[in-house]
Parts: sequence; C-alpha cells; structure tokens
Amino acid sequence: MNSSSFKNTIYKLGSLLSIQDRKILVLLIFVSVAVSLIETIGIAAIMPFISVASDPNYIHSNEYLSLVYKLFSFESHMQFTLAFGLSLVFYYIFRGVVNIFYYHVLSKFSNTKYHQISCRLFQNYLELSYRDFTNRNTSAMTKVIATEAFNYSAIIFSALFMLSEIIIVVFIYAAMLYVNFKITLSLTLFLAINSVLMISTISPRIKSAGVMRESAVKKLYEVINKSFGNYKLLKVYLNNADSFELFKRANFKHARSNITNQTLNQVPRLFLETTAFIIVIFIVIYLIYEFKENISELLAMVSVFVLALYRLMPSASRIMNNYNSILFNSRSLDLIHRDLLCKGERLGNKSISFKRNIVLKDIFFEHETGHPVLNGVNLNIKKGSSVAIIGESGSGKSTLVDILMGLHKTKSGEILIDGTKLTDLNMKSWRGKIGYIPQSIYLFDGTVGENIAFGSEYNERKVDKVLKIASMYDFLNTKNGRDTKVGERGVMLSGGQIQRIAIARALYDDPEIIVMDEASSALDGATEDQIMKEIYNISKNKTLIIISHKVSTLYRCDQIYKLSNGELIILT
Repeated sequence: MNSSSFKNTIYKLGSLLSIQDRKILVLLIFVSVAVSLIETIGIAAIMPFISVASDPNYIHSNEYLSLVYKLFSFESHMQFTLAFGLSLVFYYIFRGVVNIFYYHVLSKFSNTKYHQISCRLFQNYLELSYRDFTNRNTSAMTKVIATEAFNYSAIIFSALFMLSEIIIVVFIYAAMLYVNFKITLSLTLFLAINSVLMISTISPRIKSAGVMRESAVKKLYEVINKSFGNYKLLKVYLNNADSFELFKRANFKHARSNITNQTLNQVPRLFLETTAFIIVIFIVIYLIYEFKENISELLAMVSVFVLALYRLMPSASRIMNNYNSILFNSRSLDLIHRDLLCKGERLGNKSISFKRNIVLKDIFFEHETGHPVLNGVNLNIKKGSSVAIIGESGSGKSTLVDILMGLHKTKSGEILIDGTKLTDLNMKSWRGKIGYIPQSIYLFDGTVGENIAFGSEYNERKVDKVLKIASMYDFLNTKNGRDTKVGERGVMLSGGQIQRIAIARALYDDPEIIVMDEASSALDGATEDQIMKEIYNISKNKTLIIISHKVSTLYRCDQIYKLSNGELIILT
C-alpha cells in the first residue's frame, strides 16, 4: 500500500466517525500521550537508579537526587537506594494498571464502533428500495454486517494502538537522544533502512492477502446460503459433492490468506528482536573502542540503551503489525464506506386516505433500458371491489402489483389514491393499508405467533383472531397453539398450513387492501380452491387484488384483466 492509498484508508476511517467519536478520539490521543510519558519515565528512571546503586557519591553530585535526599532526611546511601528501588516497583505496578486501563478503553471504543457500524449497515440495507435490494447479493450484505464490520473495529483498534506506540517510540527516542545522540542517530539510520525494506516487501503481500480473504469469505457465504437454501434439491439430486467442493476451495483460499497474514505479521517482531540483540552488541563494542578500560563507568548508559531497546523493539514491532493489520482489513473499510453511502428510501409520514378508488394512469416501466415491461397501463380499482390480473409468466403481473404497492418507481405515469398522487411523502401511510400474501412465503424458525406478527408488535389476542379467520386456530390447538414451532422455512407445516399463516400475517394489522400474488399456485387443486374460498370470505369488506394464471379460481372477482405485451386488457 503506497502513502496515498494509506491516506485514503485513514480518510475513509475518519469519514465514518461521528463528531462525538472524534471528540472521544482526541481524548484517547491525550490519554495515549500520558501513557507514553509514563512508559518513558519508567525507562529513564533506571539510569539514575543504577548510578546510585553503583556509586554512592552520585546521590550528592546530582542536584535533583541530592534535593530528594535532603527533603526526606535520608540517613544513609543504603536507605536512599532501598527507597528509590521500592518507589520504582510501585511505579511499575502503577504503569501496568494504567496500560491495562488504556487497552480496555481502546477495546471498548473499537468494539462499540463495531456495534454501531453493524447497526448502521443493517438499517441502511433495510432502507434500500425494493429494486436496489433485489439487485444486491444477500450473502454479500450478510458478510459485510457480520464480518467486515468486525474487521472495521479491528482497523480502529490497530490505528489507535499504532498511534499510541508511535508516541511511545518518539518519547523513548527523545530520551535516547538526550543520553547519547551519536549512538541514537546511528541506530536511527540503521532501523530506518530496515523498516523501509520491510514495508516495501512484506506490506504489499499482506494487502494482497486481505483482498484474497474478502473474496474467499464472500464465496463462502454464497456457497453456504445456496446449499442450505436448496437443501431439499441437494438431497434429491445428490449434489453434495459439488457444493462441498465449492466450499472446500473457498475455505482453503480463506485459510491460505490467513496463513500469509499471520506468518508475515511475525516477521517484523522476529527481525526487530534479532536487530535489537545485534545493536546491543555493537553498542558495547563501540563503547569499549571509544572508552577503553572505563566501560564500567558507562554501565548506567548501557543499561538505559538496553532497556530502551527492550521496550522500543516491541513498540516498533507492534507499529508494523498494526500497520499490516490495517492493510489486511482495508478492503472491509472500502466495502463499509461504499454501502453506507448507498441512498435508501426516505419516506415521509404524510397521511393518505382511501375512500373511493385507486387509479393507475399511463404507467410505463422497464427493468432495463430499452426493454419495457409496462406500456401505458391504466387501471381503476374501486374500494371494496375484487380485481384479478392474469397473464403468462414474465408478462409483468407481479411488477404491476409491486408498482401499486410503491415498491418500484415508474419510468413515467402516476398512481392516484382518491385523486391524491402517491409519492414518497405519503408512502408509509399507503403501505400501512396493504396486507400482502406473496408467491414465495418465508417462515423463519420461530413460533406461529412470531411469524404472524413479524414486523409488528406482538399481541396474543390479535394473533388468535387472525388464526381463527385463516382457519388455523383449531388445528394449532391440537399442538401448542400460537406457540407451535414452524421450523425454518415452515418445514414442520404443510403447504396449505403455510398459506394460512401467510393469510393470517397479511390480516394481522387489519389492512384495507389485500394483495395476493400467485400465493396459491404451488398448492394442489383441492387445497387451492379451499384457500381461495377463504380469501374471498375474508375480503368481503376489503379491496382484493389477485395475481394469478388460473382463471378458474377467479370466479368471484368483480373484474378480471389480462396483461399482455405490457398492456392491460379487460376480460370481464
């Protein structure tokens, strides 16, 4: 990753933070400076302690130590040294507690951002228009919420931790310059050359491994969802081997990317540890060469450099590791940034009344430019009437109903409710009047009552009421009533029972309009006839709109239309 790419990553990271987050971030930076200062003092205090321990006269020759000696009325060198040592012990305990607290604060901030960003993503996906949602891959969206949002929190933690370590390095480096700037500058040149070498060789490979990881995880989600979603077909066609092979390839690719990342992340630490030992040896050799036999007098300085390097090398290693972690997870940041910029529906709360009729006027629609689905459709549906729309598969029947429910935007034309144009401002009010029974009914793994109240506040009385209307109440009473488990996708129920639960769900909020989109097409003839009779009885005081390809089930409809070549033709 070059400098501009890294800056772009940091920019995207910052753009996802709120004003409150930035205030907390500034506070964390100040805390980081304080922690770094505590770390540096801990290292710097070793030199005078060793000097005092090895030379009693150093207490009196150093003005600061002499002042402390007199202030606390110490009686001997031994007493002062013991007090100095115990003070350092308590200081290092304090340093450890402060560091633990700081890491806790960093973890809390980063994981809180994971919670917030995953919630924002989920909300953003829920607010997508129906058309935008259908153009998306649900496996990819699930992956972004579950995996990429967590990686985003890892980026935040890495960035903050890296900043903290950089400040520590700066402070320790300043202390080393103060002790001996010649040795420190030589070390700087040596480490700079090696750091550039590592960044230019290791970091790009970690970045590539991160891209591979994202691609592999996306494929994993797709294979899992596709296999579990078509489990019955897998069993019938005995396709387990093909699905398993796809899963194995994607999983291996994912594992390989993690192997690369985890292996290369250890290189900086091992390299820097080796370098530190070499540096200490060269420092000793240099001091022997420079000061000959007087090396013992420089014991305190040598100790400071040894301790500084002992603390500096892990910091340098952490900086590299966290830098590489940001590279590895940067693809997550790109995906989150992209998806949060997607504009969803912005629906108003303006009320709209339905007392007379629904008018579709000159409706034109196309899924793809140049491929029209509806060509100037006009339709007048009176309140309380039952209207059916038939046509061949792919003729646009469901699309027309989706437009009527406000799920699709027309290319041109308008929908009028009692003469009032349907817009985003009154769409919530309009959709609140509709009960929808789809062709493909999804029941999640919960109780009958939970599936019926899905999307609305749970009310046992309302659940029982609609179960009675849908002719399911008596049957369920032979089991666990409204608390009967349906299994994922309703596997514990028959097709007709699933259909009745869908009807109960559509009626739960007492809608004025019932839309039935080929909801009975998958049932056998006898069950379909029974369901349709119940639908007609239920909708006596409601407006009923039926999409079907079977004219035989529409005998009680007031009007039947046929959609052909994008045009609506009245049959009865």
